[in-house]
Amino acid sequence: MLKTAGPRDFLALRDSLSALAPLKEEIRCLHGSPLLAELDAQLDPLEETVRLLASGIAEDPPALLRDGGYIRDGFSEELDRLRSIRRDGHAFLASLEARERQRTGIGNLKVRYNKVFGYYLEISKSNLGLVPPDYARKQTLVGAERFITPELKEYEEQVVTAQERIDILEAELLEEIRRRVAEEAVRIKASALAVAQLDLLASLAEAAALFDYVRPKMRPDGALRIRGGRHPVVERLRSDQRFVPNDTRLEPEDRQLLIITGPNMGGKSTYLRQVALIVLLAHAGSFVPAAEAEIGIVDRIFCRVGASDNLARGQSTFMMEMQETANILHHATPRSLVILDEIGRGTATFDGLSLAWAVAEYLHEEPRLRCKTLFATHYHELTELALTLPRVRNCRIAVREWNDEIRFLYSVEDGSADRSYGIHVARLAGIPREVIQRAGEVLHNLEMNELNREGIPRIAGEKARRLAEPAQIQLFAEEPDPLREALRSVHPEEMTPLQAMNFLAELKRKLDGPRS
Repeated sequence: MLKTAGPRDFLALRDSLSALAPLKEEIRCLHGSPLLAELDAQLDPLEETVRLLASGIAEDPPALLRDGGYIRDGFSEELDRLRSIRRDGHAFLASLEARERQRTGIGNLKVRYNKVFGYYLEISKSNLGLVPPDYARKQTLVGAERFITPELKEYEEQVVTAQERIDILEAELLEEIRRRVAEEAVRIKASALAVAQLDLLASLAEAAALFDYVRPKMRPDGALRIRGGRHPVVERLRSDQRFVPNDTRLEPEDRQLLIITGPNMGGKSTYLRQVALIVLLAHAGSFVPAAEAEIGIVDRIFCRVGASDNLARGQSTFMMEMQETANILHHATPRSLVILDEIGRGTATFDGLSLAWAVAEYLHEEPRLRCKTLFATHYHELTELALTLPRVRNCRIAVREWNDEIRFLYSVEDGSADRSYGIHVARLAGIPREVIQRAGEVLHNLEMNELNREGIPRIAGEKARRLAEPAQIQLFAEEPDPLREALRSVHPEEMTPLQAMNFLAELKRKLDGPRS
């Protein structure tokens, strides 16, 4: 890299190295940290290299080397002389003309130039008797003679070749700077590594201070206990609403594998990732986004989340998923943390369920594994594993239903979910109402597992019956329900607790009817 660096690269290096001395002073003000003391020792300001770059590279060099002008004035006497020739040619010629007029006494002597003869001195016929012997005749005209001198000839040669020599000399000087800087490559790389580590530590410290991270307690026994854990990225992106913290507890002896169920969009994937990130940050020496954290030391973190085809290699989503799962089953250990999100969803339902079930059992039963595992799934049948496997526990993402609507609470609680609420999510996504209604009917029939008289599932039969039957006309409007009307008329926010209790008692009395 240093051997091919350009002038702008060297300016950036100069500025970076110039910042090391003040940085070392700041570090020395922080006492008591062996790590900072070690990094301070690794920081090398390289004063000589800074001086070389400051004196050798122009302050605003061109982007392209062919444009020239990237070596600073004053760095090379020869380069300065050549630039002066190129830049100050008119001044030199005027000075030469004045000196020669004074030396010869020829008042109308002139220095001229043309493309054929180059530079010359022109003297009128009447003054030829004053021409000194060192003048060499170049050309005779009707009313004048043209001469050259050794000084003028040398200047002409310098002017003609000055730009070419400038380009060559600048390239040589830049190469010399490259060579001298490259000799310090080991020291530069050591300082760069120390700066990178300081940058990492400063970034982690700033995040911890700004976002209420806590110092985790590292445990040798493998237990994982997180109170109020948060996703470090998602909580910053969702500034429009409060991020819901969640607890996590994994114990090698009795709570090794958590089966996590819940609705789409409920936050399962975010929860899985936040646990993995908290464990990773703790092992990196960082504070973590949580109210409290005890992190068992792990040897690896395995994640099987998301899926995509590898078309170039002819591998389907399901194949990629199975390869990643196989890698986990072959290489995880009891000290590993395994994150599994929706194993088996890329194939037929029963195939996927069977594979997910077997993978969970293997992680629990195989003595070589028995690793801490978070297993998110939509296969609610997997929750039955907690009935037979002693270290399996069920968790769910909480939701609340109200008037055929659902509200995602994004909190993880013990227990299992009995529904995925996929149809509700489809409605939120804008699927047409007719499709949503039909999906509800199909779901109901699947759950009831009903067959018609011919042994055909009633999913198709119910639709045919519904399309064949004419719509029933209502001759009379339905009688209003007094209980519904009473509920519609009440305003809970305007009631006192006593009024609310009396209202509920009255509703219950009407619902029970008159007692005999």
